[in-house]
Amino acid sequence: MPIDAAKAVAAEPRSAEIAWDHKDIQLYHLGLGAGLPATDPDELRYTLESVLHVLPSFATVAGAGMGVVGGLGAPGVDVDLAHVLHGGQTIEVHRPIPVSGAATTTSRVAAVYDKTKAAVLVLRTEVADGDGPLWTADAQIFVRGEGGFGGERGPSERLAVPERAPDRTVDRPIREEQALLYRLSGDWNPLHADPGFAKLAGFDRPILHGLCTYGMTLKAVVDTVLGGDVSRVTRYATRFAGVVFPGETLRVRMWQEPHRVQVTVTAVERDEAPVLADTVVDHT
Repeated sequence: MPIDAAKAVAAEPRSAEIAWDHKDIQLYHLGLGAGLPATDPDELRYTLESVLHVLPSFATVAGAGMGVVGGLGAPGVDVDLAHVLHGGQTIEVHRPIPVSGAATTTSRVAAVYDKTKAAVLVLRTEVADGDGPLWTADAQIFVRGEGGFGGERGPSERLAVPERAPDRTVDRPIREEQALLYRLSGDWNPLHADPGFAKLAGFDRPILHGLCTYGMTLKAVVDTVLGGDVSRVTRYATRFAGVVFPGETLRVRMWQEPHRVQVTVTAVERDEAPVLADTVVDHT
């Protein structure tokens, strides 16, 4: 069987050294649509090295996403990448990510769940530098056609949308070239750039990276609810519920609770089609 759950979970973690500097941070932020208006002080925090801060979602591209790459190459995991879908993403930030740094990333398969028609791999990445832990990230990866092996089904709770109106709603346009810019942070999947490849995958044109939407949504919450202070974010989790295309508009709805913001994201031009669901930002 392509996935040996017991072997995958028991395998020794894989470690690698990663490094980044202000150019990586700035490129990532620009890929999320930061910098408009270019001279806005609130935007300069994402684009100007002298006042730069780091969105916690940068963790998903630091080291070019080594955690997911390492997990899919783990012992016991032999899958067709055409059957792989990124189902969800969680980041727990132990302290603010520095503008430049070097760290050790340790990746492993934390769990394998049996959803009957698909297997779900939970790929866990723990990152630490000389001062201690920086972040822990979990990527939930669906592998179609690999279920039915008799394993645990795993969690399947859904987060109910509050029955009251959102406290904040903002729209975030996606530029036509945004996927081309975002992919320079390390995700070179042609699905996000090559129209011919996108058609083979069942789309009439390239789609935006789910993790780009993930970062755009966190930026919207930080800017709208958290006063632009990225250091207040402690945990950020989402489920990828649908695709979005460059040129569309994201509608980000936010419900504020003590130390938590619940979020939904939809595609405005496609009758509010769901894009992100079960999304929460925990904060101080």
